[in-house]
Amino acid sequence: MPKKQGDENKIIAEELAKSQREISVSQFFERNRHLLGFDSPIKALATAVKEMVDNSLDACEEMNILPEIIVQIKEAGEGRYVVSVEDNGPGIVKEQIPRVFAKLLYGSKFHRFKQGRGQQGIGVSASVLYGQLTTGKASKITSRISPKKPTHYYELHIDITKNEPEILLDKEIEWTNKDHGTKVEIEMEGKYQKGRLSVDEYVKQTAISNPHLNITYINPLKEKLHFKRVTDQLPKETKEIKPHPYGIELGVLIRMMKNTDSRNLRSFLSNEFSRVSSGVSDEILTKAGVSPEMKPKDITHQDADKIFKAIQQVKIMSPPTDCLSPIGEELLIKGLKKEVEAEFYTGVSRSPAVYRGTPFQVEVAIAYGGKNMPQDELVRVIRFANKVPLIYQQSACAITKSILGTDWKNYGLQQSKGALPTGSAVLVVHIASVWVPFTSESKEAIASYPDITKEMKLALQECGRKLNAYIRKNVRAKEAKERVSLFEKYIPEVADALADLTGEKKPELIAKLQKILKKGLPALMAEANGETDGKAKE
Repeated sequence: MPKKQGDENKIIAEELAKSQREISVSQFFERNRHLLGFDSPIKALATAVKEMVDNSLDACEEMNILPEIIVQIKEAGEGRYVVSVEDNGPGIVKEQIPRVFAKLLYGSKFHRFKQGRGQQGIGVSASVLYGQLTTGKASKITSRISPKKPTHYYELHIDITKNEPEILLDKEIEWTNKDHGTKVEIEMEGKYQKGRLSVDEYVKQTAISNPHLNITYINPLKEKLHFKRVTDQLPKETKEIKPHPYGIELGVLIRMMKNTDSRNLRSFLSNEFSRVSSGVSDEILTKAGVSPEMKPKDITHQDADKIFKAIQQVKIMSPPTDCLSPIGEELLIKGLKKEVEAEFYTGVSRSPAVYRGTPFQVEVAIAYGGKNMPQDELVRVIRFANKVPLIYQQSACAITKSILGTDWKNYGLQQSKGALPTGSAVLVVHIASVWVPFTSESKEAIASYPDITKEMKLALQECGRKLNAYIRKNVRAKEAKERVSLFEKYIPEVADALADLTGEKKPELIAKLQKILKKGLPALMAEANGETDGKAKE
């Protein structure tokens, strides 16, 4: 008797079911390491250093201590390097060390609503994973939390099928030169080169965006570079805030209702969100037509949708901004002066703004002119997010798009359509936020939310106006003086020609020409300074 079609489908389904299995996040990123920034040997070195330095800076700032960081890259064979980062931070408790460094998506920053460099708990463990995949070598972790406590040393692998740490060695050692701190050593495949996309450039830019940092960098060529801090002032300490209701999505709202300990909807809205008082809570629930005394866990999908829509209709204060820690206009300029030689510096630190209920702040600085600044090349763009340099994927970033969308001809620079401006300038843009909307897990470019690009353009325009004022007052005046000097240089030759034509004496002609030039000089200088009033024209 022939098999029915339904029986065949059932058999196929059973065979497919046998092949279904769960994958760990480590297995996913093992095959998709490009998502984390490890898609080329050159980029891998920079990404590993970035992730380790980010962790060190965050740790030092949480301890309220000025960071002292040592970055070293040693060649370990053809196409292999040992990347080492050592800090003076608080160290890591012994039991936490394996999970911090050998378990992806493990960390303390994901659920906190305050500014920080790390966000996802992926970075440093991804560096460990990359080293393990490309060399098979264990990563070495040394950490101490107090001079009264022992120093712990680990050699770790990641169990990729389980996304769990695999401890190869665990022992106590002597670390005489450190009362507290952490050192991470990872051997990995890589390629070292100098240039704009190198580890060297990342370290230099980190020194600009973190003016309170002392960082020593030893590259594979054994060149030792020391970037000194320009301030002993620690960044403003950030405070954790609760999510703002304007940035919440319906599914998240429903999940929060199911997980809350609040007894009724009124207290739920007041306790779980920022800027929601009891009065605002009652206004939201009245508009939604839902009882304030209803238990959040008993809410239906239909009522949750009503509450969600009512939130958008009620006027709620913007979220607090003490969760942000910008660099600051003055320190941003100081950091820029330290590493970029120019004749003029200016900066702008905008007031905090909000996108999707999330606070953020934009800062811009410009370094202009000087003998080391080429005049006929595109301006150099330096991008930062939460004080971290973004050296890759420039064209995909909201910062670059905002610069392209600004008319730089209004501010004294040349610009072709659809291109970056041309001129002797370095342009720095920094965004500080509780949650930076990166375009991917590698955190290399910022997504183009309209609220963010609007703030960036306003900051760029404000800084551009300061630049234009300087160019009009100084650069054009200098050019005008050079023109006058050129005229003066040729007065004797012009007088010679006129003497031959008119028969007048040369000294008299020179005096007359100098008088004409002197009379026209104020108008020439006024034109150079952009003055167009009646007095200047006269």
